Amino acid sequence: MIQGLTVLITEAKNKKPIRLTDERWAHILEEHGELAGLQDAILDTVATPDRILAGGAGECLAIREVESAKWLVVAYEEQDIDGFIITAFVTRRAGSLNRRHQLWP
Repeated sequence: MIQGLTVLITEAKNKKPIRLTDERWAHILEEHGELAGLQDAILDTVATPDRILAGGAGECLAIREVESAKWLVVAYEEQDIDGFIITAFVTRRAGSLNRRHQLWP
């Protein structure tokens, strides 16, 4: 492990480990400050999503309803043996999510 680098790991539905690094967490907070304090919810969304959708660039979108008509979306990429979280955000745009190809279940 590199000094000062924290890597949190969760497991995707297909059992691949998915990493959340300090750098990605900083990016998420910079772009979506409303997610401060929700690091565990982001990891849980990858591990136990309501659905997994296809992203526009080959990434997976794990989604989980966090309030009525409000979803946490976590974009992550899977590689051969593991993967990593790219970003996360909250949306109320169900129509945008529903137009995407569903990968799971």
